[in-house]
Amino acid sequence: MTRHTHLLIIDPQNDFCDLPPDACGTPALPVTGAHADMQRLAAFIREYAARLTDITVTLDSHHRLDIAHPTFWLQGDGNAVAPFTTITAADVNAGLYRPRDPAHLGRSLAYLDALEARGRYTLMVWPVHCEIGTWGHNVHADVHAAYNAWEDQLGRSVTKLSKGSNPWTEHYSAVMAEVPDAQDEATGLNHTLMAAMDQADTLLIAGEASSHCVRATTEHIVDHLARHKPQRIVLLTDCMSPVGGFQLQHEMFLQDMQRRGLELASSQDLWL
Repeated sequence: MTRHTHLLIIDPQNDFCDLPPDACGTPALPVTGAHADMQRLAAFIREYAARLTDITVTLDSHHRLDIAHPTFWLQGDGNAVAPFTTITAADVNAGLYRPRDPAHLGRSLAYLDALEARGRYTLMVWPVHCEIGTWGHNVHADVHAAYNAWEDQLGRSVTKLSKGSNPWTEHYSAVMAEVPDAQDEATGLNHTLMAAMDQADTLLIAGEASSHCVRATTEHIVDHLARHKPQRIVLLTDCMSPVGGFQLQHEMFLQDMQRRGLELASSQDLWL
């Protein structure tokens, strides 16, 4: 029987890659090691193209105005909020930070309360990144070329999945937003994606960043698997890296997934 092997690539986008200075643009949120990760991933796709049944690529896709961007917030004194600032409901209630638009205060506080109640993340103000329609939103060139060659060889299309375009919630995971918006079904559980993950005999996961979007997506996949066989999932550990300052979260994620039955493997050592 033919094995069904599905490669899930999380956010392999220019804005997350520490590309060389001669690149066509300047990444907004470069992850140290991501460029090399994507080169290894591209080599893996080329080597195992005939054995990859499906490839899904997720794309972080933001508007410039977003609750997790500096464009949304001001400090209490009216000054700009710097990237990599964390904001809690208590901070807002204390007057340390406020939305630029006063009309957004109530909804912002409701979001922060809901986010903190889930206990997964504190709101992080990231640099504006992966803005829809920009160079930074595009897929890393080597990965793009490798999966184009796979499409040509197998006569199949890579599935592209956008996430993050709702400006009122953080959407690290491709499975669902951190706080689903009841008015936007795209932020709820992605049943189509989960059905595709469940069909795979082997699910390979790679991408950026292991401390955030790879981590959140993998955790949600494991939590919502219908077939409950996490040993089918392989994390390609040399094809992912953490955001700077989040190495501990990366290590805890890998340890937790290994405890839950997932396989950790190097793309260069894995044999399909």
